[in-house]
Amino acid sequence: MSSSLKEYLREMIHGIYPPILQGSEAAPSPHSTQPSRVGEGVIDESTFQVIEADRLFDAINTAHTVIGQAVLYRSLAQPLADIKIIKAKQEALQELASNPSLREKIESLTKKASKREKSFYRLLFSKFTGFFGSSRGDTEIEGYGYATYERGTTFMLELVKDARTLPAPESNYLRILIDDLKGFGATKIHSLMKGPVYLTESGIRTREEKKWFIPAVKFRPTLFKPLFILAVLLGIVALFMYGPMVLGISFSSSPILILFLLPALIFYMPMVGTFDRDSCIYPLQKRYQESEDVHTALEALGKLDELLAFHHYGKSFGSPTVLPRVIAAKNHTLILREAKNPILGKDNPNYVPNDIDLDGQKLTFISGPNSGGKTAFCKTIAQIQLLSQVGCYVPAEDAEISVADRVFYQVPEISSLEDVEGRFGKELKRTKDMFLMTSPESLIILDELSEGTTHAEKLETSFHVLNGFYRIGNNTLLVTHNHELAERFKENKIGQYFQVQFIGEGPTYKIIEGISKVSHADRVARKIGFGKEDIERYLKEKGFVSG
Repeated sequence: MSSSLKEYLREMIHGIYPPILQGSEAAPSPHSTQPSRVGEGVIDESTFQVIEADRLFDAINTAHTVIGQAVLYRSLAQPLADIKIIKAKQEALQELASNPSLREKIESLTKKASKREKSFYRLLFSKFTGFFGSSRGDTEIEGYGYATYERGTTFMLELVKDARTLPAPESNYLRILIDDLKGFGATKIHSLMKGPVYLTESGIRTREEKKWFIPAVKFRPTLFKPLFILAVLLGIVALFMYGPMVLGISFSSSPILILFLLPALIFYMPMVGTFDRDSCIYPLQKRYQESEDVHTALEALGKLDELLAFHHYGKSFGSPTVLPRVIAAKNHTLILREAKNPILGKDNPNYVPNDIDLDGQKLTFISGPNSGGKTAFCKTIAQIQLLSQVGCYVPAEDAEISVADRVFYQVPEISSLEDVEGRFGKELKRTKDMFLMTSPESLIILDELSEGTTHAEKLETSFHVLNGFYRIGNNTLLVTHNHELAERFKENKIGQYFQVQFIGEGPTYKIIEGISKVSHADRVARKIGFGKEDIERYLKEKGFVSG
């Protein structure tokens, strides 16, 4: 790989997302990132919810660290649109799979880090109540913060120490992340954490920054200050020896001087502790919070942990998984062979796989009876697209996918009292927003269209909407019971047509070619006990005579 491409990857890895801790006032949580607003990212909040990305996160998440879980969730909420980064992550996964020794060492690092990680967040975001105070919540800790400071900084120091034992990987993505961890050891922040720290008139300084002739207080994260205590003891001795002479009292009266020392002895701990907390620990806490070097190191740890989660997901799925071939294409393309749902198919050998070819089709209709698997099939497509764009394995025997600049999934809306336009207007507004943000590289999935109006108007409006998407040139899938709409497009030789297969009244969950003209609504009604015969029985049980 050329040096220019390596540098590009480095810049993208560091700059494609704002760090998890940047600007944060609390410890990270796995769900700390929200999806982008419509038109600002690959998926928006509505699509994120509809395709059940939270459940997808749960299916993948084996990250050991909190920062690893937060990075993984962020990837799903804001998937990549840069093919070079996606491929770089895939190369890293391939190296982890082919180099067990490296993988085990990285995993050991993340497991060890997970045991100390929360102590660092306590250092970053806690308030210390002092000698007389008491904690009133998770973010308040009794005392002056000495133990918290020691444990928190030890986490970062040990992280660098463990990173230095890792061998140099071949893939650039892994190498950059490991270099980021090792590189933290050469930063000023690392020197401050390692100590000693000096408090000078011009601020806090490291050992390397402090000149020998500059007066300074050496910060030690403990109440036990040997030099200070020695100075106090020498002062006491001097007071006993020379105090009576200076004050003009007899030496027999010198024990009275102890009365004047008692207040200083009683307030030794609060005075020293408060000074250290307010003059050293809090200023260092703020510097660590805002440090780009700290952010870079933690991001690297999280991204390594994310890769391990992807690796384990691919190997433990229970069915074939593959890293898809991610290609550059002017129009969105997706080809899957024997694909399973990334959530429902996990550890489920009986889950029925399906093929799909969306290469150059632009418009795809999926029809068929209720509960036949249409929605699960479309969510499979959306979830696999999402997994592909975070660099993860996908559950299929073979997969080829282009990067989508937008992935939209629309389902029927539920109107509220505030919706002036009603259900139809609310849905149509959502469709309009999607349409205006769509390009030929987008993937659009529509679960029915133009609900809340007459059948004739639904047919006409849906035709114009779909024709608009078709002219844009993206991949649009429509889940529908409206076979007249599908047939109208088919007459114009536009699109491809699939239906869910039923044998008798039972679904096989296979997707086959064709347009279904039945919905099996009566079968569903009977299944839930609300068919025609059931209604008659309920009326008789309630004592109503049929009319």
